[in-house]
Amino acid sequence: MSRDRVAIRPRGDTEAGRRAVRERAHERGFRVFVLSDSDDPGPASDDMILTEIGDRIRTPSGETISVARVESEATLTQLVGQVTPGGTLAIEWVSDRVIPLENVVAARGRRFSLWTVAHSASEVPGALGALEHGADLVIVDVRDPGEVERLEALVEGPLPSRLEWAHLPLVSVGPAGLGDRVIVDMTSLLTPEEGLLVGSAAAFLFHVASEAKGSRFSRPRPFRVNAGAAHSYVLLADGTTRYLSELGAGDAVLVATPDGGVRSVRVGRIKIERRPMVLLTADDRGVPRTLFGQEAESVRVTTDAGPTPTTEVRPGLQVRGVRLPPARHMGQAVEEAIEER
Repeated sequence: MSRDRVAIRPRGDTEAGRRAVRERAHERGFRVFVLSDSDDPGPASDDMILTEIGDRIRTPSGETISVARVESEATLTQLVGQVTPGGTLAIEWVSDRVIPLENVVAARGRRFSLWTVAHSASEVPGALGALEHGADLVIVDVRDPGEVERLEALVEGPLPSRLEWAHLPLVSVGPAGLGDRVIVDMTSLLTPEEGLLVGSAAAFLFHVASEAKGSRFSRPRPFRVNAGAAHSYVLLADGTTRYLSELGAGDAVLVATPDGGVRSVRVGRIKIERRPMVLLTADDRGVPRTLFGQEAESVRVTTDAGPTPTTEVRPGLQVRGVRLPPARHMGQAVEEAIEER
């Protein structure tokens, strides 16, 4: 559910107010806007500007698309039957919006593009995710700059385009007493190769695999990553970091496969419990990088041999992880000198 499928339609009594909405949205990574034909589009930029003329929308190529108001099944059936292959169907819902949108998504296939109007930020996730695929474009009314932050929390920005994966040798493994470890249960199912990126320092985050593969005495829990100690960093879907202890329901974390793809997954719940911990120390070009994880057969750190239980990791194994800019302020990478031990 990414921002490139969301078109901000600034609403307000003054052009200055509408311009403030657009400027805030642009700052937060939104690049598609629906502007009134009386509003100044401003200087040329990388934004995509759609122009609203009454109940029609003009695209940058000059195509004009009518926005149909739908309040009955008969009207919806007629519109779907009339749209030409390769065309665009734009709909504003008058009453029910979820089930009829799912019906259009099912009927659309690859025949045409589907646009829909959301009257508030809270309607956007449902429009983007209907039957998993959702609308191709969601036009959302935004009345003040503060609403941009609420919308930003509901839709995702671009995922990190490139991660710098590294192999580091483990130099020591040993017990670390009792600690508060954090289990991250997610609203999506993970494969055995997928996991979270976690570590004591942002400069190198270890890949901790999911529990999609059980042990001899535990069932698979493919929605879970037993991530590590409460102080650890975890990489979020927007490329920032957060302490594991600060995660909460609804947060978007980055799920990664070593040297493979990444995706955004939402946190369903967090479980923090005191458990025996093990300390893994890897050598990163002379700098120690550490991970505190629960000592258990179901907790796996990714090595060159694949996901390896913390009960079986030994010095000499190569662990997999990602290098990041080390200095952080409120999770954001900053340019400053820093030393973490």
